[in-house]
Amino acid sequence: MQKLRVELSVHSLRQPAMESVIRLFLLSLLLHSILHVKCDDEEDNLLQEINRYRATLNLTVLTKNDKAECLADEMADQFKNQPCTNSTGSNTVPGTEPRFSDFPRLLSKCHLNVTVTRDGQILPACVPGLVPGLVVSNFTKSQYSGYLNDTKYTGVGIGSENDWIVVVLTTNTPEGSFTPDNNSAKTVSEFGAISHALVLFVIFFMLQ
Repeated sequence: MQKLRVELSVHSLRQPAMESVIRLFLLSLLLHSILHVKCDDEEDNLLQEINRYRATLNLTVLTKNDKAECLADEMADQFKNQPCTNSTGSNTVPGTEPRFSDFPRLLSKCHLNVTVTRDGQILPACVPGLVPGLVVSNFTKSQYSGYLNDTKYTGVGIGSENDWIVVVLTTNTPEGSFTPDNNSAKTVSEFGAISHALVLFVIFFMLQ
């Protein structure tokens, strides 16, 4: 009887703890979703404005490229802790752009390689608060406008972190298409399925 009481007591203590963990987990998911939506809005707005800008020049619109977006996200993450100055982002003096020694690793994370990205272009900009109007002018009224005016660019990926937003331009040539091989695409799909299964398993375990 005493053993039963002890087990009941342990169970009653464990239950609130598990509920707190679950609540914290769900709250973190909610906050992540809210921040993700905000970033998506900023990026979608910039894409719309860039395509409006190109339309005034009778150029074709840039289409979204998922792999370019992945690389843009990774690059934005690299820049995010750097402050905005008069010599960063679109104000950078040509030839003094920051170099990232782990760039091959960033490509690998997006299942890309130098062969399919060498003709692409990475355009980072730093705008405090990512104010929409200022973000747009950092691309359409700066040295970056030369790339946006170029007919060879047909695709785009956009990522943002903190005060940084990165545009990655792609081409329709093999050297700038940002198209991964079939095996890489299959690996990404399988990994996504495993990740969702793992999350469900963790939630199930916490509810026990």
